[in-house]
Amino acid sequence: MLLLFISLYLLSNIAVGIWAARRVTTSQDFVLAGRRLPLVLAASVTFATWFGSETIMGAPAMFVEGGIPAVIEEPFGSALCLFLVGAFFARPLYRLPITTFCDYFRIRFGRAAELLSAVMTIPSYFGWIAAQFIAIGIVLNVVTGVSREYCILFSATVVMIYTLLGGMWSISITDFFHNLIIIVALIVLAVLLWKEVGGWEPIYQQTPKGFFRFLPQATFKDWVVYIGAWMTIGLGSIPQQDIFQRVMAAKTENTSVRASYLASGMYLTVAMLPLFIALSARILHPNLGKDNQLIIPNMVMQYGGLPLQVLFFGAVTSAILSVSSGAILAPAAVFGENVVKFFVPDLSDRDLLKTIRWAVVVITLCSVWMSTARSTNIFELVGESSAFSLVSLFVPLTAGIYWKRANLTGCLWSMSLGLVSWLLCLWLNTSYPPMMIGLMVSTVAMVAGSLLVKRYR
Repeated sequence: MLLLFISLYLLSNIAVGIWAARRVTTSQDFVLAGRRLPLVLAASVTFATWFGSETIMGAPAMFVEGGIPAVIEEPFGSALCLFLVGAFFARPLYRLPITTFCDYFRIRFGRAAELLSAVMTIPSYFGWIAAQFIAIGIVLNVVTGVSREYCILFSATVVMIYTLLGGMWSISITDFFHNLIIIVALIVLAVLLWKEVGGWEPIYQQTPKGFFRFLPQATFKDWVVYIGAWMTIGLGSIPQQDIFQRVMAAKTENTSVRASYLASGMYLTVAMLPLFIALSARILHPNLGKDNQLIIPNMVMQYGGLPLQVLFFGAVTSAILSVSSGAILAPAAVFGENVVKFFVPDLSDRDLLKTIRWAVVVITLCSVWMSTARSTNIFELVGESSAFSLVSLFVPLTAGIYWKRANLTGCLWSMSLGLVSWLLCLWLNTSYPPMMIGLMVSTVAMVAGSLLVKRYR
């Protein structure tokens, strides 16, 4: 019975995609929903940017092991990112006639910057998408007993189909209903566990000292790691196509800003629920298994009735579908708009739309392969994706908007040297976070490249 409900739910997403396909006539309709989303839909789709596997399964697993210090990156970093987007990036980007995030680099720095930013943007998504597929494979495996690989393949096919059909229109409509379901499910589950565990005092007494500490130990290295955790998604996810296309899909500039603020506030409230649920479940039912990513699904399966199972697994499925669909569309749009059109500038809008749709298929297949061949740690996969864009794209984007002397040379140096230094630090396994070193190198390269070229011209 549970499997039947979940199957019907997944198929309903395809039905939404078929309906939304009627509203897609141009590439901008497909990528940005024609920039016609009202505040409710814009906030909903922005909130759903990352509210998926890492929030419901990855972060709770880290939380029960290390407490608040282990989850600064997610959900607190995600809330910071959405707030900063609304405060400093949504307005200047919304005013530009651009379809993708990489279009900005063409307008501000030139075509070379556009192509390099696109080449760096596309691979940063594969780990993110793979994390979503791994999570939904875990969930469906718990429910059905079918192997994780087959579950991944089935769910990826569903996501690919409704993304292919309606693009951002499909994502926007489904995200709105997904969010309603997941918020209700998490609240119901949290209330039940709150009553069962007996309130805050028993929880506090059964957690180790420092579990709820928000600030790090007073050492230089601990503070560097702490700041790095805030930056991973807090800054690293700002220069990414999925957050850009969700914010830019709003119908007005003010709507895009308000949607970012609302989504940030929702992250600081709704995203706390999975952390509480996982901790309460571990305290009440310590025999739920060794894999902490499965704490919540296992608890619902073993101790929840059918109504709660349907509500919860429908909610988890919805959240992961929301994130994965947007994450697939983002690099596909960049590939069509900023790679193919770079080499074929006279490409018609109709052919561009076909290109983006074919890219959706290829990216989905690559991510499915990656989800079965790579690490199954959801939290790490998401962190790697954000770190990639942090060290290569954040500084050029910010400098381009707020520093008039930033130029093409500084942009190219910043992108390439920041990424190379990060990869080198990962290979050397440096004691300090590689992303921090990569960000510093990217900043220095931007300043040096911009000032030196200007000086010697």
